[in-house]
Amino acid sequence: MAAGTALVGAMATEGWNAVRSGAVALWRKVHPERVATVEAELEEARAELVATDDPDEIEAEMAREWRRRFRRLLAEQPELADELRRMVEQQWQPQLPLGGVRNVTMKADVRDRGRAYQSAGDQHFHRE
Repeated sequence: MAAGTALVGAMATEGWNAVRSGAVALWRKVHPERVATVEAELEEARAELVATDDPDEIEAEMAREWRRRFRRLLAEQPELADELRRMVEQQWQPQLPLGGVRNVTMKADVRDRGRAYQSAGDQHFHRE
């Protein structure tokens, strides 16, 4: 699920407060008694991610964890799926650098008459 990945990806961005508020609002609808715990867990995860020397590894672990949490939440309230999808697409993903990509490393080794086409996003070719 993109929700877990987008949530964790947005933890180190300026838009984190809005992203966090959206996630907490979903829990409030299903488990209002868990809101304080979810808020604390989100802040703890953010602090860990910001402080780490290896953000890629930590981010991957956290994304898996939050994907599981969202999956369980939606299992209990499947009608929230459309709301979560809209939240991810319209609010969370736009916060992510390069549409969700944090680090991109590319290398091409071309010889003779070869060609290399690399892109960190959409790539379109038009032949006339």
